Amino acid sequence: MSSRKNLYRMVLAAMFLALCLVLPFLTGQIPQIGQALSPMHIPALLCGFFCGPWYGLVVGLIGPVLRSLLFGMPKLVPTAIAMSFELATYGFLSGLLYKLFPKKIPFIYVTLIISMIVGRVVNGCVNAIFAGINKTPYGLQAFYTATVVKTIPGIILHIILIPAIVIALRKYTAKE
Repeated sequence: MSSRKNLYRMVLAAMFLALCLVLPFLTGQIPQIGQALSPMHIPALLCGFFCGPWYGLVVGLIGPVLRSLLFGMPKLVPTAIAMSFELATYGFLSGLLYKLFPKKIPFIYVTLIISMIVGRVVNGCVNAIFAGINKTPYGLQAFYTATVVKTIPGIILHIILIPAIVIALRKYTAKE
């Protein structure tokens, strides 16, 4: 990869990391709205699409923990740590699958949906590990409620917003 292209991706990744830190402020610091809309998920997914799997993984991994350390939200253990694994999975898979699949619009949706499903499963696994360590119950119902039921508005938002951004910016970057 050329040094110019690498620098471009590094700058974009830094911007996506910054968005991970500031987008949650749009939810007004109301945890229920933040959980429902999942604003930190957007930059992690977009970073994978635009910067590739490794940058997406790093931004997803760092974003929630850094935000927790800087602003106290989300709570570091277990929320920010579980989110870190989830968003790292989002960033990595969206970058990898976007690279592997044909560059046609339906595959943007396929990439996004696979990334979101696998990322949520990873989040559930990390939460189950923390629950086991703390000897607290965490079953399929808790996983389903936390990662699907409470996040339906965010899922819909991501399925509408992310492909639209990818398609629009893909057209813009193709002109350069």
